[in-house]
Amino acid sequence: MDILYLNPSFPPEMPMFARGLHQAGARVWAVGDGPREGLPAATQGALSGYLQVPRLLDEDDVERRILAWLGGRCPDRIECQWEPLVLLAARLRERLSLPGLGVHATVGFRDKPEMRARVAAAGLRVPRTLRARGADEARAAAAALGFPLILKPVQGAGSADTFRVDEPAALDPLLERLRHHAELSVEEFITGQELTYETLCIDGEPVYESISHYRPSALVARQNEWISPIIQTEKDLDAPHLAGGRALGRAVLRVLGVQTGFTHMEWFRTDAGEAIFGEIACRPPGANMVDLMNYTGDIDLYAAWGAAVTRGRAPALQRRPYSAAIIFKRAQGQGRIAGSSGLDAFLRAYGPHVARLDLLPVGAPRRDWTQTFLSDGNIVVRHVDQRVTTEMADAFASTVALYAR
Repeated sequence: MDILYLNPSFPPEMPMFARGLHQAGARVWAVGDGPREGLPAATQGALSGYLQVPRLLDEDDVERRILAWLGGRCPDRIECQWEPLVLLAARLRERLSLPGLGVHATVGFRDKPEMRARVAAAGLRVPRTLRARGADEARAAAAALGFPLILKPVQGAGSADTFRVDEPAALDPLLERLRHHAELSVEEFITGQELTYETLCIDGEPVYESISHYRPSALVARQNEWISPIIQTEKDLDAPHLAGGRALGRAVLRVLGVQTGFTHMEWFRTDAGEAIFGEIACRPPGANMVDLMNYTGDIDLYAAWGAAVTRGRAPALQRRPYSAAIIFKRAQGQGRIAGSSGLDAFLRAYGPHVARLDLLPVGAPRRDWTQTFLSDGNIVVRHVDQRVTTEMADAFASTVALYAR
């Protein structure tokens, strides 16, 4: 099987999906905006061909270059795991009459007001959401919804450029900050615990499900540098407090017409136990969450996805012996990593339960925490008792520090 795979280099998980396709026996023809030589050696070895384009986000130009490169050949499938390119992938599928999500279905995952309109039309609870084209429409939408509210790009990815607005005086500065976005989504603010619902589906049916929770919410973590964000998987998906979100997620999959591939949904559980839809993407989660799910079940979701795409089947995946947590660490200070504190004591106490430790080494420049959730490194801990995993995650967040100067 020949797979055209868009963007094998970014985000950091993308090379692993190329490996998964190759491992399943596919010939992988990749498209990216960097040189092939810049890819990891294992990724280069997984590719049957590679097209470098100058501007990956210029959809019209990339489509022309891909069609010229193919020269009349036609792949069996087109796959893309990066949010900004899922519409391009859909356009190419329609142009070449290939299976997978088309443009109309993909818009339901990419355009947040349209997404919520489709989900709400099925009778599912969503935050009230209005589309705004320009500052005047945004102000009118805010007046209609009331404060607090959420302001974000219609075609954003993750929690980038997403803001809570508590009062009218705070709105105009944010509208100026977001003026480069053609359309904004103005949304009802929901109070509740923020959770996720992930799936790997084959022909619309989940063959793998996972639920995680953010501590604190992604929005709060994005806006406060001192926080060490935590994402933790739920071990028991049959727990009563998760039933509403799991049922909601499965219903959303049906409404939006999921086919074969990953999905990543965010939802809220209110104090009253109500499950409220947030948003969903037709791609895997970012922030190393695929690795986190792998550690939860001692599985390989990259290979499983490759098998699902190429063979229409996947190995048994639902075993969940652990609750796993990933904790992201942001260094104090600016410049280069100079050292750490508390790490040795943490490892003495919890070392056997550390699945991965990936902190920037001394001398490495700090990452821009406003641009990447991965921050200056992370640790993954796991345990058969979810409460112990929570305790370890909290201990790392509160007692281990990185310093830069």
